[in-house]
Amino acid sequence: MLCKSAVSNDIDDSVHRSIRLRSIMNSLSSISENVSVGCEKAPYQRVRVIEHEIFAHRTRRIRIECPEIASRALPGQFVMLRIPDRNDPLLARPLAVYDTHTHLERDRTSSFSFDCLDLVYLIHGKFTTALEQIKVGDELITWGPLGNGFSLPDVDHLLLVAGGIGQTALLAFAKECLGVKRFGNPFRPATLSRRTTLCWGARTGSFFGGIEDFTSSGVDVHLATLDGSTGIQGTVIDLLNAIPPSLLDRTHIACCGPEPMMAAVGAWATHHSLTCDVSLEAPMACGVGICFTCVAKVRDSTGSWDYRRTCVEGPVFRASSIDWD
Repeated sequence: MLCKSAVSNDIDDSVHRSIRLRSIMNSLSSISENVSVGCEKAPYQRVRVIEHEIFAHRTRRIRIECPEIASRALPGQFVMLRIPDRNDPLLARPLAVYDTHTHLERDRTSSFSFDCLDLVYLIHGKFTTALEQIKVGDELITWGPLGNGFSLPDVDHLLLVAGGIGQTALLAFAKECLGVKRFGNPFRPATLSRRTTLCWGARTGSFFGGIEDFTSSGVDVHLATLDGSTGIQGTVIDLLNAIPPSLLDRTHIACCGPEPMMAAVGAWATHHSLTCDVSLEAPMACGVGICFTCVAKVRDSTGSWDYRRTCVEGPVFRASSIDWD
């Protein structure tokens, strides 16, 4: 039997959690049209599902109609997505901007450059299990675009490194750097790389989806799997080690995937005197800096560190600035 003080403490903890959750939800509920994110505005709206299809093993691609978001989205940014009229899961989840498109039936007098957004997700947990059941024509709640996104590097070679489903944050960046597509409203100035390479690792080959999205854009794709079913047997570090040193001149790395993999890629980049940006994935409830659940330990120029909000000051950080421990 629990003593009275233990029961009281449990009640107090439960009350505090309830108050904190209610505060977060009230903050989000008060956003009727826009939430402020720095100097930008992130539309908070119901959107219609245009397409929803199998992408790879336990992976789906969903296309939503959201002109205000799609026309402004930059590579490396994300949106918050929530299933309306559901209390479990209650909070929204962040999903990376995979690509933007123009819907064939849109109003040609529209001032928006793109009106649809592609998101790719792995079915894992309550939210994505519920999201899998969403059908074409259904509505979702979303706000964005959020985060800082990738900065355009002035390099000859853009080296993309993805682990698991990390490629979702990298396709738009590859297209922009190769001059295939421009992003932002107005379009941000393009800085083109002479070549772009993707080194992508997964547990097994069935998790690779959308390879043709990269190859058709001009990306040189190299694959690795732990079981050897596709590409080489090994990890992305094995793929990186196979790149001839002569091809690493004026190279910049953009990386997204599991944290241990990004830490290893960051260390590899430092060893080869290359710059490396990583896109962090962190649990978050709001996406706009309210809840402080997505903080990461980031070092400054003096070597000291502080907590930074992944949703506002990230998700993209220089790998060498992250305190991976």
